[in-house]
Amino acid sequence: MKELNKIDPTILLDIRYAREDNFVGRPVYRSAQAFLQTAAADDLVKAHRNLASKGFGLVIFDGYRPWSVTKLFWDVVPLEQRIYVADPAEGSKHNRGCAVDLTLYSLETGLMADMPSDFDEFNEKAHPEYDGATEIQKKNRQILRGAMEMCNYTVNPKEWWHFDHVTWPEHEILDISFEELSRNSPENLVASQEA
Repeated sequence: MKELNKIDPTILLDIRYAREDNFVGRPVYRSAQAFLQTAAADDLVKAHRNLASKGFGLVIFDGYRPWSVTKLFWDVVPLEQRIYVADPAEGSKHNRGCAVDLTLYSLETGLMADMPSDFDEFNEKAHPEYDGATEIQKKNRQILRGAMEMCNYTVNPKEWWHFDHVTWPEHEILDISFEELSRNSPENLVASQEA
């Protein structure tokens, strides 16, 4: 897997699961990092660079997610909101390193683009077809979706911010920590071989 902001430092991170301001109410990651499988990461970088012509870049909320975190989400979310989290019995595309949660930021201001809902807002405003958004929110949502779909991603039907890479069936469900991934990342393996 590749660490996203290490392959392109202009990809920004807003890893709320490493902080308290998430729906669990406490950090579930020990570090604010985001990883994806190689093909998914490479296509994400393409989408990010293509967006520059529209004045935007990407902000990552989450990428690869260990299975144990998916299990935690399932256990803490209220029953009526379980449509917004993966069933650990099936695993998720996040667990395979082939799903990413993200939004746009303005290259001019550095601020996140206005979208129909916040990340992890578990209601109809999160749906990518929600029609009650403002025109600018709809436009921004469509810019993000268009850029991702051009680069082999599909949007989740319940969450405008969640995109799955087409290669997800090729990968197994994983429960590996970020720390272990960091030790075994291609960048670190090359560095250790050169030392």
